[in-house]
Amino acid sequence: MKVLTVRTQEPYEIHIGGGILTDLPEDLPRVLESRDLALVSDDTVRELIAEDLRRLLSEAGFRAEIFSFPPGEASKRMETVVELARAMVRAGFDRKSAVLAVGGGVTGDLAGFLASIYLRGVPYIQVPTTLLAQVDSSVGGKTGVDLPEGKNLLGTFYQPRRVYIDYGVLSTLPGEHFRNGLAEVVKYGASLSADLFSFLEREAERLFLYEPEVLEHVIYESCRLKAEVVSRDEREAGLRRVLNFGHTVGHALEAALNYELLHGMAVSVGMVAAARLSEALGVAEEPVAERVEALLSRLKLPTRLPSGVSPERVLAFLSADKKVWKGRLTMVLLRRIGEFVFYQDPSRKVILEVLEELCA
Repeated sequence: MKVLTVRTQEPYEIHIGGGILTDLPEDLPRVLESRDLALVSDDTVRELIAEDLRRLLSEAGFRAEIFSFPPGEASKRMETVVELARAMVRAGFDRKSAVLAVGGGVTGDLAGFLASIYLRGVPYIQVPTTLLAQVDSSVGGKTGVDLPEGKNLLGTFYQPRRVYIDYGVLSTLPGEHFRNGLAEVVKYGASLSADLFSFLEREAERLFLYEPEVLEHVIYESCRLKAEVVSRDEREAGLRRVLNFGHTVGHALEAALNYELLHGMAVSVGMVAAARLSEALGVAEEPVAERVEALLSRLKLPTRLPSGVSPERVLAFLSADKKVWKGRLTMVLLRRIGEFVFYQDPSRKVILEVLEELCA
């Protein structure tokens, strides 16, 4: 097992290894005083993982109950948070209880937000079960829900007590959801680590064989890079915005499609757009778009806008993005692979031209 520390105001550890979920009953008392655990999960992960984890915890003397909701981004809304909170109240969970977020990114964001406001805040643990959540959303303490006007427009910064990443559970994922997480791994390599990007180029095919050493390396490096950024900028005052590479257009694309496209798939298209913009705006000091597109294609990720959505519609949703402040949009672009730059007020005309190039 590998251990990373996220050095936020209240530091916490990320534990990474195969089969480590069986260690939770022994390890949880080191970070939680409570033995009353509300496991929050979607209905799919409940059957695949959460029920087994609940039994494991119950046998170890914990009071563990599952509170679940329908899977998918459509559940990531305030109404779901209220429904879960009311169910927890009826079940007698008080401020001495703790929440375990067991699932993917939607579950982690939703359960973290719930924990941050339930009885003015109870501790929570992240148990990410998708690659996307393991390398990205479970680390850093950003929680939230969506509004019809955009993604993650309601939320809090609320750090977990610990993150348990068991890459053994990834074998339960449909292939599409595994690829969904690979997009975030590419994000870290493209914007922060040329070494990680080159590793992905060399080992792309081995990833799909679920080889433990390859999975552990990409998960560890992704978490290490994010932990370094979060430790220096816990509340996204500056540097942390680098984690938005590919997300500006990606979030707009998700909203334009009413969140019917997986997050990583949207970010994949967003990274292609950002790489092409880097060249079109003269930011890139060497070619970047071709390598980014080639790697995403090898990882079976989309590089073009889906049919049925217009460039103009995607551009319209950019104005509602959280990265717009006082009418000014800041995008993360590439100087070269592994080196980012913040670019303010990119030309909407150039963005539209790039999006038009990406029409399927």
